[in-house]
Amino acid sequence: MFRHGTEPDVRFTLANERTFLAWIRTALALIAGGVALELLGLDLHPGLRLAASLVLVIAGIITPALAWLNWTRSERALRCGEQLPATLLGPLLAVAVTVAGVLVLLAILIR
Repeated sequence: MFRHGTEPDVRFTLANERTFLAWIRTALALIAGGVALELLGLDLHPGLRLAASLVLVIAGIITPALAWLNWTRSERALRCGEQLPATLLGPLLAVAVTVAGVLVLLAILIR
């Protein structure tokens, strides 16, 4: 990746790195939320609570891999003067958090 193109303005490279680190923080929050949801137990339907926890933890596991892929693709695009690539992270996390939220809602209503 670093052998392609020319060195971009350092501000763009650092912004790309900050975005990557923000996705890592998001992944940690998803994993922590999933673990907390399951460990706290709360008085929720156990199957739905477990399903919501798994959705959050799995999304937290997938996020760093996609963030790394996005970081490398963006860095290469910056170096080659190309358009920045689209990312699947936003839509993926929107779906995962929505599904987890619906599962928690159902777990609250069924208890």
